[in-house]
Amino acid sequence: MEYFGYLFSILIGLSLGLIGGGGSILAVPILVYLFKVNPEQATSYSLFIVGMTSMIGSFNHYKLGNLKIKSALVFAIPSILSLLFIRKIILPIIPDSLFNVGDFEITKNLLIMVVFAFLMIATSVSMIKKTKRSTEAKELNFVKLAVIGFFVGLIIGFLGAGGGFLIIPALLFFANLPMKKAVGTSLFIIFINSLIGFTGDIIGGSTLDYKLLFSISGIAILGLFIGTQLSKKIDGAKLKPAFGWFVLVMGIYIITIEIFFK
Repeated sequence: MEYFGYLFSILIGLSLGLIGGGGSILAVPILVYLFKVNPEQATSYSLFIVGMTSMIGSFNHYKLGNLKIKSALVFAIPSILSLLFIRKIILPIIPDSLFNVGDFEITKNLLIMVVFAFLMIATSVSMIKKTKRSTEAKELNFVKLAVIGFFVGLIIGFLGAGGGFLIIPALLFFANLPMKKAVGTSLFIIFINSLIGFTGDIIGGSTLDYKLLFSISGIAILGLFIGTQLSKKIDGAKLKPAFGWFVLVMGIYIITIEIFFK
């Protein structure tokens, strides 16, 4: 199964390069089901893999002038605070076994995967659904951007998801950025959030397989370069629905496996 894991790892970077998000939506299921990593630990691995890949991507966008530092920091600072709150205070106090429904045990790992799956389904719907963006000029709403950043940080902290699928709409509608600048800025925010969250896990004593981490990260970065080159020829917005259907199938698959076959 690991061979398939490495093969699918290229999709992590491909999605980040093409649409500026979606990497962690793929990273956690790949780690759990193909590399057999514990779900809670997979959230740490995902933060590192997606963070490293996003760092390379954001640097490329910076050189192209597609990175808005002020908008990124307004979003990132509150999201970092909520992310660390979840990973350092909330996650450690959640017991491994939560409760039983008859003979069915609800565990922390099951909760993480099922919540992640529902997030995947919700994300897929937003990707599949066509939305028209107003062309009217709007003032930058940094207060709303910061509030959304705080809530995205909660999701990143609990699920190890970079949150690009939530960050990009926020940058489009509240920071009034064009799509390419939203993608570049999103990658920078994902980089900051992911690596700070991962660093917190390391300080907390998490044991990690660095060989696996760097192997998957390297493949994901390769996918990023491919995605970035493809984005010059293919409109990422046109690929979102197709990617959305893939994420929808993955979300349904996770719920089915976790609830009915474990």
